[in-house]
Amino acid sequence: MTGPDRHEGPGRQPEVPILMYHEIAARPQTTSPLAVPPAAFAAQLAYLHYHGYNTVTFADAAAALAGEGGPLPTRPVVLTFDDGFADFHREVLPLLRNYGFTATVFVTTGWIADAGGHRSGHQPGQMLSWNQICEAAGAGVEIGAHSHGHPQLDQIKPRQLRHELALSKALLEDGIGQAVPSLAYPFGYSSSGVRQAARATGYRHACAVANAMARPGGDRYTLPRLTVRASTSQARFERIVRGGNSMIYLKDHALTKGFAVVRRSRAALAGLSQGA
Repeated sequence: MTGPDRHEGPGRQPEVPILMYHEIAARPQTTSPLAVPPAAFAAQLAYLHYHGYNTVTFADAAAALAGEGGPLPTRPVVLTFDDGFADFHREVLPLLRNYGFTATVFVTTGWIADAGGHRSGHQPGQMLSWNQICEAAGAGVEIGAHSHGHPQLDQIKPRQLRHELALSKALLEDGIGQAVPSLAYPFGYSSSGVRQAARATGYRHACAVANAMARPGGDRYTLPRLTVRASTSQARFERIVRGGNSMIYLKDHALTKGFAVVRRSRAALAGLSQGA
C-alpha cells in the first residue's frame, strides 16, 4: 500500500511531514479536540492523493532520514495514528486501500479491546481488537508501540519504564508476527533516560511531537511530528504538509516550552522528596 514509485535523485533526503492523528470521529462520538471528523480526514487524504504525495511508514521514513535504506519518494508524507482507536479500522483503513496509501498505528497494548489479562488503565474510547490490528498489519500498515499503559515515561521509575517499553514491544511482535522497531512516546514526553531505555529495548527509532518537519540527520529517537486536530481547517492542513507551518504552531511551541519548565520543576521536587 504505497504511492507511485517516484523517488528523489541523488543528494539529501527531503524534509518529511510526519502527521500525528488520534481519533477519526465527530461529535457526539467524541469530545476530544484532537479528533478529526471523518469528512475532514477524507478531504485531507484526497488532497494528498491529488497533489502527488507518496505515503511511507514511519519506520521507512526514519531509516531514510538516518541515511539507511533506499531514498524516499517524491513528496513523502507519513500518516501516524496514536493510541489504537477502533475508528482506524472503520474510517481510515478503507481510504488507505482506496488510494494505495500506507500508515503507522502506534498501539497502546494495555488498551487493546480484547487485551484480557494484559489490560492496563482506562481505555479512552472504543479501541482496536487484536484481529483488527492483525488485519491492518496484513494490509501493509506499520504497527508501532505506544507503551503498555500510556504513562508519562519520563516520570516513572526505571524498572517500570523498562517494563512499559518491553511488554508493549513483545506483545505486539507476538500478536502480529512482525518486528516492531518504532515507538511513539505517550504525550510526546521523553528524556535522555527514556531514549536510552528505548534503544536498549530494541527500538530503532521513536517519535515525539515538536510540531516541525522531520529533517535528515536528526535524532532518530526524537523525530518530530505535526499535530492534526479537530480545528485544523483544510487550508491549514495544506500549509502544514507543504512545510508552511512555522506560524501555525506558535501557540503550541510556547505552551510546550512553558510546560516543560513546570514538569522539570516537578521532577526535581519529586527527586528531592524521595531522597529526604
